[in-house]
Amino acid sequence: MKSRRQFLQHFSAALALPALAGWTNKPEASLQGPVLKVAIMGLGSYGTRVADALVGCKRAKLTGVISGTPSKIKTWQSKYGIAEKNCYTYDNSDQIKNNPDIDAVYIITPNALHHPYAIRVAQAGKHVICEKPMALNAMEALEMVNACKKANVKLLIGYRMHFEANTLEVVRMRKAGEFGKPLFFQGLSGFRIGDPGQWRLTKNLAGGGAMMDIGVYSVNGARYMLGEDPVWVTAQETKTDFQKFKEGVDETIQFQFGFASGAVASCLSTYSMNNLDKFFLNGEKGFAELQPATGYGPIQGRTHRGALALPHVTHQTTQMDEMAQIILDNKVPEIPVDGAEGLKDMKIIDAIYLAAKTGKRVDLKF
Repeated sequence: MKSRRQFLQHFSAALALPALAGWTNKPEASLQGPVLKVAIMGLGSYGTRVADALVGCKRAKLTGVISGTPSKIKTWQSKYGIAEKNCYTYDNSDQIKNNPDIDAVYIITPNALHHPYAIRVAQAGKHVICEKPMALNAMEALEMVNACKKANVKLLIGYRMHFEANTLEVVRMRKAGEFGKPLFFQGLSGFRIGDPGQWRLTKNLAGGGAMMDIGVYSVNGARYMLGEDPVWVTAQETKTDFQKFKEGVDETIQFQFGFASGAVASCLSTYSMNNLDKFFLNGEKGFAELQPATGYGPIQGRTHRGALALPHVTHQTTQMDEMAQIILDNKVPEIPVDGAEGLKDMKIIDAIYLAAKTGKRVDLKF
């Protein structure tokens, strides 16, 4: 077995070559039914968070692991009761094809590995759940969508906020016209990043910097908060630490969207500031504010009608139970989480990078 560090170093080198009456997200009878058997690929900190959350799920269960680190596999086997026959390395992961104990693989690896392994998982006949951003660019994302379609498996993206109760209440209010015509969205996404040697600051593994990690929340949030896709984007990049944020790794990007309705958005993505994580939606008749908007919770917010205080449930537990219903029951979520949704975000991120590089407005087509 290769260690995870050895694998990433090799890969990088190769590339270098109910409180509110309107709330309807209540427990459903559909939480009783067949269970989605999930293998996690990538046993890092977020993979562990998802594994712990799966313990509380009714419709999803952790049954397998895929890792390049033997010690992690042994630890997970002991902690989560995973059978030896359901443990794989990156090299032999194709063998899941013949394993009935695995229905889906949740890919929680560095961004550069999403595309190749999503395609391999699909070719093995298993459903794909992929962390965001789903790929390094829109071309890769489209190839993932097509591969899953060809294999007749579902492709879902880890948009956990699409199932969060306060977020869904704001979306419900917007759809019900309670804000009037939406006019403006502000999304602030960022934090001060630590270890300069981590993969998130390596262009070949991350595909960029803050935009690919935290900025995707404001990109996606602008779309579901306003209820439409942007038609143009402008962007400006700022870099103050050229040692930590090397060529192709963005530190801070401000970006703006225009929408066909006339609404506009102003957003910030950064690895250099804390105390952000805020969404603000303004309409002709009212407003909604979420702060924190995308953290692990509890999410807090208010509208022109008062505080938002819907119950907090571990996001990944809700996400995995909902995704099990999408895969097993063909449930249609309130906000899409499929590959097409992820592809739209990748097209927008590509346009943001282009706008920041050229200083020009970039028009969008979906």
